[in-house]
Amino acid sequence: MDRLRVGTLGAAGITPNALIRPARKVPEVAVTAVAARDTARARQFAAKHGIGVVHDSYEALIADPNIDAIYNPLPNSLHAPWTLRAIAAGKHVLCEKPLTSNEAEAAEVAAAAKSAGLVVMEAFHYRYHPLARRMLEIVAGPGTAATTNGRGRAGELGDIRHVEAALCFPVPRFSDIRYQFNLAGGATMDAGCYAINCIRMLGQGEPTVVSAKARLHGPVIDRAMTAVFRFPGGATGKISASLWSSSVLRVGARAVGTRGEMRVLNYVAPQVFSLLTVRAGGNTRWERVRGEATYTYQLRAFAAAVLRGEPVLTTPEDAVANMRQIDDVYRAAGLPIRGLR
Repeated sequence: MDRLRVGTLGAAGITPNALIRPARKVPEVAVTAVAARDTARARQFAAKHGIGVVHDSYEALIADPNIDAIYNPLPNSLHAPWTLRAIAAGKHVLCEKPLTSNEAEAAEVAAAAKSAGLVVMEAFHYRYHPLARRMLEIVAGPGTAATTNGRGRAGELGDIRHVEAALCFPVPRFSDIRYQFNLAGGATMDAGCYAINCIRMLGQGEPTVVSAKARLHGPVIDRAMTAVFRFPGGATGKISASLWSSSVLRVGARAVGTRGEMRVLNYVAPQVFSLLTVRAGGNTRWERVRGEATYTYQLRAFAAAVLRGEPVLTTPEDAVANMRQIDDVYRAAGLPIRGLR
């Protein structure tokens, strides 16, 4: 295989940014098919984006022998079922985050992917941008592998004592799927998954949830969440996530060590604008880490993993750990875990 042929499930709003446009910059990838429950919508999407094949069902797309991989941007509750079906059909999968509705589902996907020997990547696109790599270098030291989460290493900031991350943005339309429990919605699932992933990247070891507090829309949907964590070595962590709260727009990360502090503005979409600030040794410096769109780096890494066996940063196993934290945040906040009845 010298070119990765990708089919997309549905015509989700994220697909042009996450798959269609990046594929134009990654010659090894071709988006060749689309399926949607509304066939007319799928045909319109295909015509707009130059996709040659339209299937009238997700099942037909997954069964297409001319497709090597599936992009899954469906609602959260449908990530696990359709990713598992794709794996069973021998397809590699790039699945939007969070990979599943809960830890148990993530473990099932991870086991299936391992057994089948297929690439399954959770689409935390920011992890593939040079900014994320630079953040990890400052925290954990030069040459640190991006998959190690800095364990056992001390970088420019010394021993890390506190990490935090926030992703807050307004979604004022409460009919949005993000507010639907049966679709595994909630601020922690949608925005908090990023913040949790980020503090796990910057911290040393897997944290435990100390406390969590939600602001609600309805009885079980969190429109905002804050949570406090503790890492094995005693460092603390904090995340803030919201879809509708007093924090209208907030996207940032922070790491505090024994020798200094790092702050990052907009770790999620640095191609728009970002700023990294380091205060250490009595000095302050500012860095702009430029690059392509995060989604382009992600798609390039997905293709490299499938075509050449290169490593994946956001593996199903890592998704299991991330979903464990999300489940524990919901438990600590007194809310039900998504996907469980």
